[in-house]
Amino acid sequence: MKKLKNILLTNDDGIGAKGLRALEEMLRPFGKITVVAPKEAQSGMSSAVTITHPLRLFEHSQEERLIRYICTGTPVDCVKIAMNQLFTNNPPDLLASGINHGANTSSALLYSGTLGAAAEGVLYNIPSIGFSLATPHNPDADFSASIYFGRKIVEQYLLHPPISPVFISVNLPDIHLEQIRGIRLGRQGKGAWIKEFDKRIDPHGYPYYWLTGAYRNDEPDAMDTDQNLVDHDYVSVVPHQLDTTHYAEMERLRKIWNFA
Repeated sequence: MKKLKNILLTNDDGIGAKGLRALEEMLRPFGKITVVAPKEAQSGMSSAVTITHPLRLFEHSQEERLIRYICTGTPVDCVKIAMNQLFTNNPPDLLASGINHGANTSSALLYSGTLGAAAEGVLYNIPSIGFSLATPHNPDADFSASIYFGRKIVEQYLLHPPISPVFISVNLPDIHLEQIRGIRLGRQGKGAWIKEFDKRIDPHGYPYYWLTGAYRNDEPDAMDTDQNLVDHDYVSVVPHQLDTTHYAEMERLRKIWNFA
């Protein structure tokens, strides 16, 4: 097993999340860990940063080869403040985000604070991985299979790192270890969230809206997508890039759009 000097951990479920403790356990054998996590849950923050009020950074706790900090901002704030205050001279060898309570497949990637933090790591040239468990946001979810398969993925990642700038998204099915069929490389699936708001009436008779929704899978038969791999009991591993330019469309439009 390859050893690392410094590992940075964060998440979007907050410092008290069980998934964060599982991520610590997963990565303890690899090196010294620094955790910088949000004070409160920050799901759905994507790559948001705090610009309207100052941030605060507090030391939370220490153990052997592990120190935890609380940041009052978003997951990306956590990465930024870690890099600007804690790792000014010795950047971490790996950034890991998660383990998220809930899948981050398909279009969920666009909203995920877990993956927003991983993308931010790549901007700092840090090898970065985001881990998510496809649990229905169960605060007491079982992460034992995530720890087992996560270590296998990290070992391969360190032996054969992806080409930069790429971050890795890992989604794990919420089933027992022996039920998981294996690990598969895949791609981001096509789909969207529909019927997203539940309209309700408060005690004063005024309407309010609660974010809910259901996922619409636009590629139900494609067995190389992250969503379908997880649905069929595989661990899904997808490499993502920061550059969202559609180069083929850029060339097509260059030929037909008539700009003087």
